[in-house]
Amino acid sequence: MKKVYCICGLGADERIFSKLTWQPGTDVHYIQWLVPEKDETLEAYAKRMAAQITSTDDFTLIGVSFGGIMAIEITRIMPVKKLILISSIETHHQLPTWMKLCGKLRLYRLIPTGVLHDIRPLKLFEPIENYFLGSYTQDQKALAREYRKNVNPYYLKWSIRQILHWKNERVFKNFYHIHGTADRIFPIKKITPTHSIEAGRHFMLYHKPEEVSEVLRKII
Repeated sequence: MKKVYCICGLGADERIFSKLTWQPGTDVHYIQWLVPEKDETLEAYAKRMAAQITSTDDFTLIGVSFGGIMAIEITRIMPVKKLILISSIETHHQLPTWMKLCGKLRLYRLIPTGVLHDIRPLKLFEPIENYFLGSYTQDQKALAREYRKNVNPYYLKWSIRQILHWKNERVFKNFYHIHGTADRIFPIKKITPTHSIEAGRHFMLYHKPEEVSEVLRKII
């Protein structure tokens, strides 16, 4: 039995993996996001996330988007047989320029957490968010809308800050990166994935599940 632990993207849950077809004999577990403690560092948070991994055997760790960043941080804490990133980045150099600028100017600090609580479900922002996510069909939009509605505002602001100020330089062994050629959150032009999905958008686990599943079966 091959053990696999999965970390979904920012504010998402295991439903983002629901369309994948796993290889027979794969034992899949989902690591749940936690609410960050006050002034908690990314390293300390990763330790709490890693506590959900109970396997003493070799396992594969998969991280999607921000979950990929978290997966990399967890590999600093415990040995991982294989590390797989999906729609994510390996180092801070792969952040798009506009994100680097937002981080340098600390623009996220201008938005109070209470304001995030009020604006995150507004339909006014849906077309923009769906454009960047690549969620176009009704079921994709509905899932993205539910994620926006339910995400904890403090966790959201904390996560944005961690992404913008992440300083990883290290590329790990036994590492695989699956990325869509049409990803608008993390454009592929700054990334050299081990496997690319043609026309895959940031939400490609939901709109290109067959292609992603095929790659995962080969890797795992």
